[in-house]
Amino acid sequence: MSESSPLKEAQRRFVEALPERSLPAQSCRLEEALGRILYAAIQAPEDAPPYPRAIVEGFLVRTEETTEAGEDSPVEFRIAGKVLPGDAHCPAPATGEAVQVATGSIVAEGPFSIVRMWEAQVEGDRIRVNRPFPPRFFIEEQGCDIQRGSTVLAAGTRLGPAELGTLASLGLAAVDVAARPRVTLFSSGDEVVPHTEPLRPGTIRDCNAIMLAAAITEAGGIPVFGGIMRDDFERFAEALRQALAASDMVVVSGGTAVGGRDFISDLLREVGELVVDGVPMRSGRPLIMGVSAGKPLVCVAGHPPEALRGFRLFGVAAIDRITGRDAPLPPDPAA
Repeated sequence: MSESSPLKEAQRRFVEALPERSLPAQSCRLEEALGRILYAAIQAPEDAPPYPRAIVEGFLVRTEETTEAGEDSPVEFRIAGKVLPGDAHCPAPATGEAVQVATGSIVAEGPFSIVRMWEAQVEGDRIRVNRPFPPRFFIEEQGCDIQRGSTVLAAGTRLGPAELGTLASLGLAAVDVAARPRVTLFSSGDEVVPHTEPLRPGTIRDCNAIMLAAAITEAGGIPVFGGIMRDDFERFAEALRQALAASDMVVVSGGTAVGGRDFISDLLREVGELVVDGVPMRSGRPLIMGVSAGKPLVCVAGHPPEALRGFRLFGVAAIDRITGRDAPLPPDPAA
């Protein structure tokens, strides 16, 4: 699908008609924040790592003492101490001394290097080194991953396992996230019956309610089923008004046209502003979008595969917009 396709242009027009990040922030514990949208950028409260540390097991020695080391002229060091992960201090090795370190242990600042364990010939309390080592060899410096005050995660980031791990590594217990939008969902059509009812001639089961509720949850919303609406314009319009007053977004499946009338288009004009009046799709032009007091109105086809496709194209985009998620427009799953 090209960037200038009618579908992509309709997505852009709809999203731009919606207010960005219109939902309030709420504090959320990290344990409950998976999939939530970060409301404000996170600045690192400290360096990571918070101190210089060894990234291999070995021996900390003075770098300059290894300069002349070779196979025929090894340099000998006396093991003067040992530092383990969790120790708060690493002594600086004096001339001719080595300090044994472990992966993750703190190391001293200064002109030192780590001789990896397998590169040292150990005999009792002494080691021999037969090659030179570069300065700060195999040492992670304080703040090499994250510097204090730097932006760790941008506003609009969807929090996944890696992001939550980063926040936990900085000692954070909770972060501000966008509130999850409450999305009222309607199925429509005189022929539609609840999915648990037996079929009668001329009726179809409402599988869209279950399917789209799951899609809303997957996209970060809270679905609320408003019921199956019959093809009664005034009652449907009143139901939409009530839903808009009680929720952040409305989704309607089916009922695109009734008796030759642009039923859904007229409904959106009645309760708000019509933004997208049909997009060419396999099942006709069922995608109709509107906005009412900044709240998205997403109307998709009644045919289940097209209903899900339409929601993933426009419903997900709407939820991303009002929660402030930093994400590109959803691609067409059928492309």
